[in-house]
Amino acid sequence: MGAILLSLTLLSLVIWLGLLSLRGQFWRSDQLLEVGESQLKSLPTVCAIIPARNEADLLPITLRSLLLQDYPGTLHVFLVDDRSTDGTAGCAEGVAHAMGKAEQFHLVSGESLPPGWSGKLWAVDQGIQKATALTPDYFFLTDADIEHDQNNLRRLVAKAEQEDLDLVSVMVRLRCDSFWEKLLIPAFIFFFQKLYPFRWVNDPNKKTAAAAGGSILIRREVLERIGGIQAIRQALIDDCALALAVKERGRGAGEQGSRGARE
Repeated sequence: MGAILLSLTLLSLVIWLGLLSLRGQFWRSDQLLEVGESQLKSLPTVCAIIPARNEADLLPITLRSLLLQDYPGTLHVFLVDDRSTDGTAGCAEGVAHAMGKAEQFHLVSGESLPPGWSGKLWAVDQGIQKATALTPDYFFLTDADIEHDQNNLRRLVAKAEQEDLDLVSVMVRLRCDSFWEKLLIPAFIFFFQKLYPFRWVNDPNKKTAAAAGGSILIRREVLERIGGIQAIRQALIDDCALALAVKERGRGAGEQGSRGARE
């Protein structure tokens, strides 16, 4: 029995030494959204896409934070009401009208889910199809439960433009208030970084790719090049699948550390 325990201990030690020395220093949180200067020489048009199902309680905060972005270029917000039953559509329109942003806001009524699609991705695709008519330079994919820092979009666009990136993603600051949130969320982030070391994700010479679905800025032409959202329509981890498709066929995808927006 003692020999078995010793063998397991040594095996565990070898595994951890391997992870710590060979796994891209996954435990470090030094991959932050740093841009040398957030002033933009050009002002690309951005269409934000928000899939929403029964989010009426959160939209007065989250949608407002997106409509209040200090981005100096053209920003349109497309909210896809995924057949909500709590008045999500009316709430969203009320927020936009109350803020005087009705011309900037577009409500899309979601259609029934077709075979072979996940619910969220089908909603996102419908929003993108509507927004494509405006021929934006970028799509900003986000969620209905995220409150954005006021300069979040401007900094993402500046990062993409300055470094000529196809995709830029920032991990939102997750809420850790309750006992279980404090116990489980840090462990989840640690495990995610172990699977997708941020340094490797940001390295164009590494095959590892990842993104955080709550805040993804992607070039329209690149999304079209990889076949659109349809190319990942059945993906379980859709944000990482999207980043992988971009990294394989585009010029690079960047996953930045936790900073800016919060969930």
